[in-house]
Amino acid sequence: MRDFFIKSFEMIINVVVIIMAIVVVIAGLGTMFGAGMGMGGGAGFLSGLFVLVVGGVYVLFFGGLMYLGLGIYQNTRRTAEAMERMAANR
Repeated sequence: MRDFFIKSFEMIINVVVIIMAIVVVIAGLGTMFGAGMGMGGGAGFLSGLFVLVVGGVYVLFFGGLMYLGLGIYQNTRRTAEAMERMAANR
């Protein structure tokens, strides 16, 4: 049962990171080409590029932290299994 939740969480992380990347690209392109230009303007190529760069860094940071947590769990599980095998061989 525990493995089901971990694998499900990993799939959710995959989906969330992909959706975040898609949203960053859409927001950056929308800003570049003036979609949603409200009062006072503010849209432009450089601001769209800024949205893409900052959003990309955010996706990398957030996704990396979530995958880091999963990696720590996997490494801890493998270490515990190795220790159990070593103890059984004695």
